[in-house]
Amino acid sequence: MRVQSLTLAVAGAALLAPAPGPAAFPTAARPSTPAAVHEGNVQAADLLAKVRGCVQISNGRYRSDDGARADIPVCGTRGAVFWKADMDIDCDGRPGPRCNSRTDPLFSDATAYQQSDGQQLDAETLPYIVVPGVSGIWNHRDHDVRAGSVAAVIYRDRVQYAVVGDIGPRHIIGEASYATARGLGIRPDPIRGGTGSGVTYLVFKDSRVSPIESHRAAVTLGESLARKFVKEN
Repeated sequence: MRVQSLTLAVAGAALLAPAPGPAAFPTAARPSTPAAVHEGNVQAADLLAKVRGCVQISNGRYRSDDGARADIPVCGTRGAVFWKADMDIDCDGRPGPRCNSRTDPLFSDATAYQQSDGQQLDAETLPYIVVPGVSGIWNHRDHDVRAGSVAAVIYRDRVQYAVVGDIGPRHIIGEASYATARGLGIRPDPIRGGTGSGVTYLVFKDSRVSPIESHRAAVTLGESLARKFVKEN
């Protein structure tokens, strides 16, 4: 989960990093240009057409980063909640070649939710999103959003299905795992990656992927709920 702004993270990385050299950042830690995917048959345009307006369900609004304006509401429909924000990269959970304390100065080896075998989620391979911590602004649990809830993350003409896998700061929204960003064609680097706008996070109420680490199950359930959402709303 991101606690500092991207600017502070980069500055901190510059202060903490060893002298430049081949060993400072291994080749494996430098992600290549992401190969974007579109999962399922429900089109991004059809989903976006259903979330053009906003019935605000949050008591206040969120910031995209520390120091940014609080101008992002959480909106609701009969079957889902959604917000439109940026995307910061969450690399937390099980360490790997691209997500670890060397590649990410804010790295944590724990996620709010764990796999069915008790291990931490793997941000490099599992598409997941981050919801804000419970606060006076919004309590996601009051709207049937919990660990393993399935989400359709939409960026441009791409749809990536993901699960709710981590909890972030109480006042910031707009964050997803390395794997989510990569699947959408967004640069997944935890320091210099992400995108400043244009991402829609659509979370289906009262849904749950089991086991949480099964992306195949997330796609199957997500596509079914997305198809129903497009038809009914």
